Amino acid sequence: MRGWIAKIAAVGRITEPADDAPPTAVGAPTGVAGSLQIRHVDAGSCNGCEVEISGAFGPVYDAERFGVRLVASPRHADALLVTGVVTRNMAQPLRNTLEATPAPRVVIACGDCALNRGVFADAYGVVGAAGEVIPVDIEIPGCPPTPTQIVSALRSVTGR
Repeated sequence: MRGWIAKIAAVGRITEPADDAPPTAVGAPTGVAGSLQIRHVDAGSCNGCEVEISGAFGPVYDAERFGVRLVASPRHADALLVTGVVTRNMAQPLRNTLEATPAPRVVIACGDCALNRGVFADAYGVVGAAGEVIPVDIEIPGCPPTPTQIVSALRSVTGR
């Protein structure tokens, strides 16, 4: 047991090296100083973006070191991270989640489906892209976007 603890202490923390802080994309909500609490909403995605979001918050990319944290309730959030096309069943819950998030807030659309409907553009159950249902402040393109792109977009809000 001591061998493992000594090895952990010797190796230390291993994460991807951070690039320089990206330029600020949008002003942080009032009261947010270097940290951002995010509520993730899957409005109808294939879960590709969710896998990459998990990677962004995992130990390799570690978005939390830049002051970004996922929260369970929109009432505790400063920002919404929306993935996927907005389906008929998720349009009203997405609007309700936006209303439950205290203003001022930032809305981030993650992935091509949330930006422009992606491969689901003509699907019968699709209402539209996230920006067609709620106002979007920041867009993260890609199908799916990489954890590096996600972390960079989140850092553009926190300024870290």
